[in-house]
Amino acid sequence: MVNKLYLRAFEYEDLEFINNLRNDVENYQLTCGNKYYISSVRDKKWIEDKIFNNYNQLYLMLCKRDGNAPIGYVAVTNIDYINRKAQYGGIVISKENSGKGYGTEATSLLLEHFFEEFGLNMIYGYWREDHKASIRMAEKVGFKIDGLVRDYVYKQGRFYNAYIMTMLNNDF
Repeated sequence: MVNKLYLRAFEYEDLEFINNLRNDVENYQLTCGNKYYISSVRDKKWIEDKIFNNYNQLYLMLCKRDGNAPIGYVAVTNIDYINRKAQYGGIVISKENSGKGYGTEATSLLLEHFFEEFGLNMIYGYWREDHKASIRMAEKVGFKIDGLVRDYVYKQGRFYNAYIMTMLNNDF
C-alpha cells in the first residue's frame, strides 16, 4: 500500500484547524463522544496537554504526504504499559477529506506505531452500533467485535449501544 498520509505531533500552529474540527457538529453525530462548544483559548490548553502530557495518551495529526496539509487527527488513550493495551480514541477527519479511505490508512498507521514501537498487545475501542461505515473501517484493518455494550452513550436525547472491538498484535 502506498501511504498517502503520515502522522506527526500536534503543534501550536494547528490550533485553528483543530478548533474547527472539534466544533463541527457533524463530526460528533455518530461517535461515542459528546459534543461540547470549545473556545480557541480552551483548545490551546487542550493542545498543550496533548503536546506535554502524552504518557497515557497520544494524539497525532494526520497530514497528506503531497503538500503536508493536515486533514485531521487520531488518538490512542488509556495507554496501559503494564498490561500492554490502549484504547483507540478515534479519528476526526475534515469534511472535505472524508470518504476517501483516509480513515482506514490513518488507523493502520496508528496501529503500526503502537504495535511496533510501543510493543502493545491489544488496542480496544468502542464503536456506536449504528455507525456502520466506522465499524466497516475497523473490521477492514482487523478489529474484531467482542461484544455489545447497551446504552453506552447518551446524546441527542437518547442512549446508544456500542460495540467493543479489539485488535491483538498477533492479528495485525
